[in-house]
Amino acid sequence: MQLQHGKWTISSSDDDDEDLPPSGTKTNKPHRPAKTTGGQGSASPFSLKLEPVSATVEVKPEPDKTRVSSLVTVSEARQAAAVSQLNPVKYQSSPSLAGKRKKEVSDSSGWALSDTDDDDGEVKANSLSNLPNRAPSSPKTKKLKVEIKRPPSPHGRLYYIDEPEDFFESSIPCLNDTYRFYLNKVTGLDRKYNSGALHIKDILSPLFGTLKESVQFNYCFDIEWMVKQYPSEDRPVLIVHGDKREAKARLVQQAQPFPHVRFCQAKLDIAFGTHHTKMMLLWYEEGFRVIILTSNLIRADWYQKTQGMWMSPLFPRLPKGSSASAGESPTFFKRDLLEYLASYRAPELEEWIQRIKEHDLSETRVYLIGSTPGRYVGSDMERWGHLRLRKLLYDHTEPIPGEERWPVIGQFSSIGSMGLDKTKWLAGEFQRTLTTLGKSSVRPEPPMHLLYPSVEDVRTSLEGYPAGGSLPYSIQTAQKQLWLHSYFHRWKADTTGRSHAMPHIKTYMRVSPDFTELAWFLVTSANLSKAAWGALEKNNTQMMVRSYELGVLYVPSTFNMKTFPVHKNPFPVSSSSLGFPVPFDLPPTCYSAKDRPWIWNISYSQAPDTHGNIWVPS
Repeated sequence: MQLQHGKWTISSSDDDDEDLPPSGTKTNKPHRPAKTTGGQGSASPFSLKLEPVSATVEVKPEPDKTRVSSLVTVSEARQAAAVSQLNPVKYQSSPSLAGKRKKEVSDSSGWALSDTDDDDGEVKANSLSNLPNRAPSSPKTKKLKVEIKRPPSPHGRLYYIDEPEDFFESSIPCLNDTYRFYLNKVTGLDRKYNSGALHIKDILSPLFGTLKESVQFNYCFDIEWMVKQYPSEDRPVLIVHGDKREAKARLVQQAQPFPHVRFCQAKLDIAFGTHHTKMMLLWYEEGFRVIILTSNLIRADWYQKTQGMWMSPLFPRLPKGSSASAGESPTFFKRDLLEYLASYRAPELEEWIQRIKEHDLSETRVYLIGSTPGRYVGSDMERWGHLRLRKLLYDHTEPIPGEERWPVIGQFSSIGSMGLDKTKWLAGEFQRTLTTLGKSSVRPEPPMHLLYPSVEDVRTSLEGYPAGGSLPYSIQTAQKQLWLHSYFHRWKADTTGRSHAMPHIKTYMRVSPDFTELAWFLVTSANLSKAAWGALEKNNTQMMVRSYELGVLYVPSTFNMKTFPVHKNPFPVSSSSLGFPVPFDLPPTCYSAKDRPWIWNISYSQAPDTHGNIWVPS
C-alpha cells in the first residue's frame, strides 16, 4: 500500500531571512566575543494540493497524573507525538475515520499547527495558546482545548518497557578507544548491537569516575528523569538552556524538588535561534571529562532512537603552577572549548572555565566545531559554523586524486528553510565547505547524498509513527523546497542493527567512491539548516549564526592516517579496531519513486505502524 502525504497546507508566514528584523537593530551588529587566553537531477515526486485548514488541537492529560508534574517544554512535533501516543488512532481497513479520535478529520487530511516556520526545524512551542489566528471554525468544530500540563516526552509513560537487568554496564565495558565515538544503547535490539554502546546511566556511573559535579548543556529536559540517571542525587548539576519566560518558569518548576540543580540561561539575541548544543562537563575526584552528544535529556531520546557521542579521555589535573598553555592538545581543543564557553558570557560558567584550565587535555585528537549566535566579520567569520569547518578542512586535510568522485554525505533529523533553489545556500556556500580538501584551488562538485528518513522508515520503526515527533520537517518548509528532495536517501543501518531505530544523530562526512574510506567525519548537534551552520550576508563579508551548536571533527592526520577505513562490522565492538564505525549502511540507498520524506505535521492513515496506529496530528 502506497503511503501518501495527504493535503498540503501553506502557512501564512515563515521565517525566511526577508522576514527577519533589519540588520540595523542593536542585536544585529557584528559581534566579536572576547577571546580567552587559554545525487540531484530527478524531478520531485511531490504533488502539491492546497487546502484551507483550521488549527484545532486537543492535548489530553497523561494516564499517570503523578507524572505530569514534570513539565517539559518541547517542540510542536514532540507534542504531536505525545498526543498520538497517549491517544493513538488505530488502523482500520475502512476508508472512514468515523469513531476515531477526531470525527471531523477526513482521511489523509492536512493540518497546520504553526503560523511560522522555524529555520532550524526544532523550535519549542512555549505555549499552545500561541496558535495562529485563522478563519472562524464551523459550529461543529471543537474549540481549542489545551491542558496546562503536558507529557514530558513524545510518548506516554505506559509506552516504555523496563530495560532488562543486563542492559546497563556492571563493569567497564569493551569500548573502541581509537576514535572514542560511540552510539547509544537501543532498547529491543539484539544484545550484540548494544555491546560497546552507552546509555546515559552508564556514562554517569562510577565506572567512568567518581563524579563530584557536572554541567548539562541541552535543548530539552526532563529534570526528574535526568536526576534518576545519576548514581547519587546530591551531586551539584548546572543546566545550561535557552528557555525564556513561560518555558523557563516551567523548567525551574521541574527542578523544585531537586535543590542541587541550578540553571544558566544562554543568551539568544537573534530571532529563531535555539540553544541546541548537547554537552556534558563531568568533574570527578580523578579528573575531568567532556562528552559531546546528540541526545536530549529526556527518556525518549535514550530509548529507541539512534544517537551518537564523543567521549573524551579522563583528563588528569595539571601540576600546580603550570603555565597557561599547559595541557593543550595538537588540535587546540582546550583553547577552543574555553572560547566556546566564554561566548556564553555567563558568570555561572566561570568556575568551570577555571577548572578546565587546571586540567591536561593534551590527549584529545578531535577538533571542536561550535556555533554561537551573532553576526561576525573579518577573521571572526571562521570561528563558528560551517566556515569554521571549512577552515579546519583547508588546514588539516590533503587533496585526494579524483576527489570529484568522493561523495559528501549529510545525515540529520531536521531540515530548515534553504531557499527557492539549491544555489541559495546548500549548493553554494555550504557545499563549498563540505567539499574543501586541503589547499587545492580546484573546487569540484562531487555527488551529495542527504540521509533523512522516509515515511516508510518511520512507519516501520521500533517506535512507529511517534518517532516522527523527533523528525520535525514541516509541510510549510517542505512545500517551498521541492528541489531538495531529489538529494534524499533512506535511513538504513543494518551494520549497526539500527535500521528501525530512527536517527536523532547528525553526521557529515566525505567518503571514497567505493564507500570504504573516509576523508573526514563529523558528529554534531547541527541539523541541515542555516540557523545551525550560519549563512553569509552582505556580499559574503558577514556570517550570521542564530543557534548554539557543538560537534567534533575527525581528520585522519591527527590519527597518523591518510584516510579512515570504514568498519564493515562495528558490532560487537573491538577495543582497538582501526575501522571507523559509521552509524548507517554505505553506500546510501536513494529514495525510490514511491518514497516520501517524513513530514511531521500531516496525517498518514493508509497503513498502520508497528504498533497498529495511524498518524493523525489534529
